[in-house]
Amino acid sequence: REGDVLAIDASGVDVFDFSFAAELFGKGLSRLGVDYPGRFVIADGLTDAARENLSQALEAASLIMIERHGSSYRLLGKVHPFDGETFKAILDAGAAVSAAALGSKLDVNPTAMNERLSKLNALGIVRREKSSSASGREQYIYCVMG
Repeated sequence: REGDVLAIDASGVDVFDFSFAAELFGKGLSRLGVDYPGRFVIADGLTDAARENLSQALEAASLIMIERHGSSYRLLGKVHPFDGETFKAILDAGAAVSAAALGSKLDVNPTAMNERLSKLNALGIVRREKSSSASGREQYIYCVMG
């Protein structure tokens, strides 16, 4: 269902190589936002070596993935600074947030904010839901795992 999370626990795995990371994560993540919109795959318990190989494999495929590191979350792969900034702002909001609110917070024009959010949604990093604004107009709100 939308909002579901598949957490891949890599605890106890010291390292996996680039080709394994590309096969296991790359193929699944490349279609996640299209085939399973609103669902998330996160990696947990990565060692430094596994994180490095996974990040390089994702970057080569122009993909992004969420990593849980302790109680915090970060992005791995081909992460543009704007992707990281937008992801962090949604997490910091603590609840689903509109594109307009994010744009105001980050001082980004509406067109650019919508492009950022569309990209992250297509990559399975954020979830988009229909909502209504205070004035009753239809809008989308965005959240991360929730």
